[in-house]
Amino acid sequence: MTPPEAPMDGSAKPGELPPAVSVCALARMTVLSKRSDFLKAARAKRQPAPSMLVQARRRAPGEAEGIRVGFTCSKKVGNAVARNRAKRRLREIARRVLPEIGHAGWDYVLIGKPGDTAARPFAMLENDLRKALVKLHSPKG
Repeated sequence: MTPPEAPMDGSAKPGELPPAVSVCALARMTVLSKRSDFLKAARAKRQPAPSMLVQARRRAPGEAEGIRVGFTCSKKVGNAVARNRAKRRLREIARRVLPEIGHAGWDYVLIGKPGDTAARPFAMLENDLRKALVKLHSPKG
């Protein structure tokens, strides 16, 4: 894929082209993959939102660095296509929201809801995550 800034006539030299792929904000976040990490998050705080359930736990000191995030959708969400679409949307809102509002030293698990995660307008989905994180990190949360 040619970056939009690159000259289209091919006059750029090989070292002059900007990278085709931008650096993703998920680089600062680690994606959870171990079942034990998901189970630890399930025993911690949880905050329902109209389009998802957010689970969050503060990790023990020295356990891991930065923000870690996991995504899951059960078969209740739908077939594999529907589950993958819901998880793609959850990954994108996590990429946008967690670097701003998420706390280092915490694990977050975003769980998709049947119909709501895939059908909800993207701006509302993003707002749902912001509100859930504010409530989770509030003193009474």
